[in-house]
Amino acid sequence: MTTSFLQVLLSLAAGIGLIVLLTVRFRVHAFFALFLACFAVGLGVQLPFTEIINTMKDGFGHILRSLGFIIMLGTMLGVILEYTGATRVMAAAILKIVGEKRAAVAMGITGFIVGLPIFCDSGYIVLSGLNRSVARRSGASILVMSVSLASGLYAVHCLIPPHPGATAAAGIIGADIGKLILTGALVAIPAAVAGCWWAAFMGKRIPVTDTTEEHEPEELPDTPAWKAFLPIILPIVLIATGAFSDLQKGGGVWHVFGDPVVALAVGVLLAFYTGKNWKRAAVSHLMTEAAEKAGGILVIIGAGGAFGAILATTKIGDHFSSSLQLGHIGIIFPFLLTVLLKTAQGSSTVAIITAASIIQPLLPVLGLDSDMGRLLCMLALGGGSMMISHANDAYFWVISKFSGLEMNPMLKVYSGATIIMGMVTFAIVYALSLILL
Repeated sequence: MTTSFLQVLLSLAAGIGLIVLLTVRFRVHAFFALFLACFAVGLGVQLPFTEIINTMKDGFGHILRSLGFIIMLGTMLGVILEYTGATRVMAAAILKIVGEKRAAVAMGITGFIVGLPIFCDSGYIVLSGLNRSVARRSGASILVMSVSLASGLYAVHCLIPPHPGATAAAGIIGADIGKLILTGALVAIPAAVAGCWWAAFMGKRIPVTDTTEEHEPEELPDTPAWKAFLPIILPIVLIATGAFSDLQKGGGVWHVFGDPVVALAVGVLLAFYTGKNWKRAAVSHLMTEAAEKAGGILVIIGAGGAFGAILATTKIGDHFSSSLQLGHIGIIFPFLLTVLLKTAQGSSTVAIITAASIIQPLLPVLGLDSDMGRLLCMLALGGGSMMISHANDAYFWVISKFSGLEMNPMLKVYSGATIIMGMVTFAIVYALSLILL
């Protein structure tokens, strides 16, 4: 059975439209939106029903096989560090080094580091009390402080595994997870700096009063700062070592410990070391909490893998290569596609997974079908998933609620910051593509 390019295009549009409609208008969970989109595309190109089901099963299983442990361990690491108060210890240590006069910078750095293992919304909630306390103590604008913290968390959330969107998209695209963590962290630094700069530039021009109730700050645990940082720093070092040994065609013990699954497992064990007097009930509760959080993420990722598998059966890459000249667009196309999806439906995770599913069969056409091409494609997708965060994004409301900020300053400063962050990320990726591709 042969399908025309127009039929494939209309089926793809129907699938994307269904995802946006269900998630935005009817608030349907992303798993079910992606699940139903598989049928919309499959039936649109006249695939037999049994083939649609089998293809979805294969795609679901394939993506979870490669990413399931990474998501689970990364979630567990974040849950433990939040529970033991290690995140607040890190924030206090950074503030002490940077100083209260640069309180906004300190919160941006804190967001970046704490955000490596912890999802941006959870990280913001955990640090919001400290953020307000420091803002009052230093006299800094709560708007500047909040957007700086949010930018640091958001930059790593969109670009670096084990965060769900970046992890799932890397599995779909076929990018190396270890190398993505390293390069993503490097690219996320200027993105976070850009967000903090915009917060300082615009925030000081918009007077905002902190309307949240003042509470006594929680007492910091007596965990040494080095012990709080170790569960984050050591896995990154191990992954870097593993990536280097792979580049050198080496192996051995460093290559084993450099595997992201092993490195994150080491981080989880070290995270337990940040707490004291562990009770069996507390450990059981944390494991259950992590499993429940990871489960919700994994079903979305699995559904994204199923959607990608359905798109692969439509031969969308062959259709695009024969009908459109996409070669000259290259790295621009994945970025713009993700921007469109993110702005339309709000979730960075859904946007990057959906875009990766569409882009994967187009990699040869776009000239990105190489190890470096896939890596840069992933960074372009991550940059696109940053913008534009506005009223349809749950993270937007987390920041607003926990900082006591109204819609108008949020749109002007925070939404503006996400645009700047996305553009800076893409500018770096585009420059790298000119040099490396």
